[in-house]
Amino acid sequence: MSKSINRRNFMVTATTGAAILGSTLAGCGDASARPAEFKYGVASGDPLSNRVILWTHAKIADSTDPVGLTWQVASDSAFSSVVCSGRVDATEATAFTAKVDAFGLSAGTTYFYRFVDDAGVASTTGTTRTLPAVNAASVSFAVFSCSLYSEGFFNTYDAASKSDAQFAVHLGDYLYEYGADPKQFGNTDAVKLGRVIVPANDMVSLSDYRTRYALYRSDPSLQALHAKMPWITVWDDHEFANNAWVGGAENHNPATQGDWITRKNIAARVYHEWMPIRTPDAANLLKIYRSFDFGSLFSLHMLDTRIEGRDRQYDSYGDKDGGLTRYGTALASGTDASHRMISSAQQTWLTDGLSKSGAVWQFLGNQDIMAKMWFPASVLQVAATGGDPTQAVTDYLTAKATRAAAGPGALTPTQTALLNPAVNPRLPYNLDSWDGYPSNREAVLQTVKAQGKKLVALSGDSHNAWFSNLTTLAGDKVGVEFAGSSVTAPGFESAGLGGLASSMDGSAVAKVSGSGLGLIDDLNYSDSIRRGYLLMTVTAAAVKGDFVFVSTVKSTTYTTAVGKSVTVLASGAISYA
Repeated sequence: MSKSINRRNFMVTATTGAAILGSTLAGCGDASARPAEFKYGVASGDPLSNRVILWTHAKIADSTDPVGLTWQVASDSAFSSVVCSGRVDATEATAFTAKVDAFGLSAGTTYFYRFVDDAGVASTTGTTRTLPAVNAASVSFAVFSCSLYSEGFFNTYDAASKSDAQFAVHLGDYLYEYGADPKQFGNTDAVKLGRVIVPANDMVSLSDYRTRYALYRSDPSLQALHAKMPWITVWDDHEFANNAWVGGAENHNPATQGDWITRKNIAARVYHEWMPIRTPDAANLLKIYRSFDFGSLFSLHMLDTRIEGRDRQYDSYGDKDGGLTRYGTALASGTDASHRMISSAQQTWLTDGLSKSGAVWQFLGNQDIMAKMWFPASVLQVAATGGDPTQAVTDYLTAKATRAAAGPGALTPTQTALLNPAVNPRLPYNLDSWDGYPSNREAVLQTVKAQGKKLVALSGDSHNAWFSNLTTLAGDKVGVEFAGSSVTAPGFESAGLGGLASSMDGSAVAKVSGSGLGLIDDLNYSDSIRRGYLLMTVTAAAVKGDFVFVSTVKSTTYTTAVGKSVTVLASGAISYA
């Protein structure tokens, strides 16, 4: 907890004593105090128009004594003009992490900050920024997800730190719970790259989770990006365990890993220790959904679609068909109406937030793919049985292209059947995404439609890049979705499906994005090979998303390229470059 100075002392610090404090504090501490190490850098997060969370880790070597720290926020890198300051302790109870809520700041302003221990040793200097004033003309931010340390280097973070992004948004899987077994996901090249995970086991205990966060935060590219700009984050499943839901997870075995609720609470505790997040409810660390208003341009509603209210996935019961029969039965019987991705309380909060926001755009910061990723059953059935779906893909795309070029009268009876949903239904390929909770998604989209909001969903989790229309079950378009690729975690290419993107989005047929001629009706663009991030630029007139990719994560030498730039105008028109 921050021990902020009182109002009288604040005024003294911020006025008559600011220049003296800023120039003399570092390096002139108590001679009797033992110096601390700031091994994991600094970070800031959850910016508002007048405040921001500041974070660091400080520990005296070979000691468990508390570390007294003075934190400073200044308008210059020399700290000759300190705007606010205060005291905080890094203690063993929080693994020697320390967080403060620095207040009294001006909107849309860049600041410098640091921590100084009682011996006069200063941390790295970080830069942060408050949310813009109402009249802001433009905001840029970078979007990340799925950062698997053992899979490769964090070149994506390095590239983003060199961009013109003002803020960072991380949509989950900031780290992964898996151990160091070479057979575990993402560990194939870990030894060769010097990226072996610690602890060696799956993280389960308090010590396990803390050790894993410390490993990730030792990465220089990650430290640099944290120090460069404020982050807004939510968790996904791997901060807990793979494919988590309220009552369990695919990668949690109660017989060997203990009680799920205990593990879940430990994971949440350590997340709040190591991430620069402002806790909405100190009495409930599992509640992290919250909103941010970027002036009058957009409101960003950060959802928790994973831990707070998610019911068990249809495909987590071990059914031979991957849960599709269970899914279909629930839809046909109407029981899916109570199958939730987010709780009723969170949905009410979102509905109210959307309604009250007067911003031009409404953004959802969301862990999982929200668009309808429905494949034709003729393709999924071949793939599910281990067969080569190439011919099934070709047949379906040919039928779709023929109908578009010459009308339904030009179709053969076989082609007509392929395009008839009653004969060849469209089925979701991933029931862990919003596709596995269609009624809950429909309720959210109908709310947006009724309110007449301009909706942009930001999504992670899939390890691939997507740009899609967001449509209701009746096919009414109510928004768009930008889903970014992963920082390092492998995508479709790791399963030999890297070349599938052009068939999914239709570019293999039409040679352009947004043709609607792909396997997935609502998908306009996809990349299923490369790793990277989204660079979003928002104005009142348009939202632009650049899909930025790095050439490799297997070497620290890399190049960057923009795979596609997608611009969505306030009118609804979309252009691609």
